[in-house]
Amino acid sequence: MSAEMQLAEVPPKETALQVYSSANGLDPFLQKIREEIDGFVPDVTTRKGREAIASIAYKVARSKTALDNVGKELVAELKEVPKKIDAERKRMRDLLDGWQAEVRRPLTEWEEAEEARKAKHQAGIDQINLRLECRDLDAAELKWNIAWLEGLAIGDGWEEYETEASRAKDKALAALRDALVVREKYEAEQAELAELRRKLAEQEQKDREARIAQEAADKARREAEQIAQAERDAAARRERDLELQAERAQREKLEAQQRAEQAERDAQAKAEQAAAAERQRQADEQARIELEAKAREADKAHKKTINNEALEAFIAGGMPEECAKQAITLIAKHCIPHITISY
Repeated sequence: MSAEMQLAEVPPKETALQVYSSANGLDPFLQKIREEIDGFVPDVTTRKGREAIASIAYKVARSKTALDNVGKELVAELKEVPKKIDAERKRMRDLLDGWQAEVRRPLTEWEEAEEARKAKHQAGIDQINLRLECRDLDAAELKWNIAWLEGLAIGDGWEEYETEASRAKDKALAALRDALVVREKYEAEQAELAELRRKLAEQEQKDREARIAQEAADKARREAEQIAQAERDAAARRERDLELQAERAQREKLEAQQRAEQAERDAQAKAEQAAAAERQRQADEQARIELEAKAREADKAHKKTINNEALEAFIAGGMPEECAKQAITLIAKHCIPHITISY
C-alpha cells in the first residue's frame, strides 16, 4: 500500500509483534494519525475543501486497513497470541472508525443537508405534478386545484429547481384548465339530463296517480258489483237451503217410516227365529234323551253280556250258580278290592 494513501507508517515487521502484543502498542502510530487529523481544517464551502475532507477521511480508512493487515499477518504467523492481537486490532478499528466519522462529519452533515434541500424541492414538484392526477375531479375541485397552482409562487427560493418547477406548474395548469372546460360541459349536460329526468319523473308521477285513481274507481265498482252479486247469491242459497231442509225433513220422515217397518219386520223375524230355535232345542233335547236311553240300553246289554260270560266262567269253574251271581254282583259294585270287570 502506498504511504501517500495513508496517514501513518505501519510498524516494521521486526517490531510488529512487540507493538501489537503490548497494551496500547499502536498508540504512537495512532497519535501520528490524530495529529494529521487535528492539523486539518475542514471547509465545505468549496468543492476543493469538500474533496479534501473526503480525501483525509479516505486516508484514515486506508491507515486502518494497513494497520489491521499487519496485525492479521501477525495472527496468521503467531497463533499463540491471537487474542491480544485481535483485541488491539478491534480497539484500533473502533478508534479509527470513530476518527473517520469525526473527520468526515462536516462533509456528511453538508451532504445530508444537501439531500434534504433537494428532497424538499422535489417534493414541491411532486405536489405540482400530482395535480395532473386530478383531471377526473368535478368542476369545483378542479377550480380549487387551479387556484392552488395559480397561487403557488415560483422564484429564487426554488434555486436550481426553479425552471423544472415552473414547467411543471404551467403543464399542470394547462391540463387542469382543459379538464375544467370538458368537465363544465359534461356537468351542464348532466344538469340538463337531470332536469329532463325530473320532468319525466313528474309526468310519471301524475300518470301513476291518475292510474291509481282509475284503479280505485274500478275497484270500488267491482266491489259494489261483488256485494250485489253476493247478496243475490246469499238469497239463492237461503232459498236453496229451505228447499234442502224440506227435502231433508221429507227424506227423514220416509226413512223413519222405513226404519219402523224394518224394525217390525226384524221383530217378527226374531220371533220366528226364536220359535224355530225353541222347536229345534226341544227336538235336539228329545234326540239327546233318546240317544242317551239307547246308549244306556246298549251299555246295559253290553255289561249283561260280559257279566253272563263271567258268570258262566265261574259256574264252569265249579262255583254254584247262586254263588257265581253273588260274586258277579259284588265285583260289579266294586265291593271286592283289587278286582274289577273290564267292560
